[in-house]
Amino acid sequence: RWFDELLLLLVFVTIGFLLARGVYRYLVVPNEPNPYTLDYFFLNIFVPAMLTILPIVIVGRWSLGKYFAKRVEKRKLVIEGEGTYEGLRLFEEQLICIQSADNYVEVHYTDGDQLKTQLIRNKLSVIAEAHSQLLRTHRSFVINPLHFQSWETANGKHHLLLSQGLCVPVSKSFLTATKTQLQVATN
Repeated sequence: RWFDELLLLLVFVTIGFLLARGVYRYLVVPNEPNPYTLDYFFLNIFVPAMLTILPIVIVGRWSLGKYFAKRVEKRKLVIEGEGTYEGLRLFEEQLICIQSADNYVEVHYTDGDQLKTQLIRNKLSVIAEAHSQLLRTHRSFVINPLHFQSWETANGKHHLLLSQGLCVPVSKSFLTATKTQLQVATN
């Protein structure tokens, strides 16, 4: 990877040198009979200019990369576990739903086009409180409203169909709040 970047930098420096020489030769001193020679121009004009400009560009690119990396990290949800190194970091649009499983939660998320599940030791109520953008639909389920696709009602029981074919129950105690929030999220 670094070799590709070095090669690209060399190409840009060469193009820059040719453009600078062309501007100097045909715009700055167009009809001058004795302009600077190519080696004098390279060693005394172009190299000092590059030694001044390149560090600024390199430091700027490095710091801008750090800035964008921090912005990307801020967009990620952190689902922490009770263990020391337990947890999951993912983008909000990757998270589909979280299901309670005793003292654990099953986090259902997408990785590319694949559905993945990770078991984390934590309580669903703790995660629901930490992430207000998630919607509680049942005492055992929290969903990401971004993945809501349709309602399903059969025999008086309500279910939500989410992306990746997941079906989540909606309990009577959460039915009104779920309908209200999903209407807001889908309109």
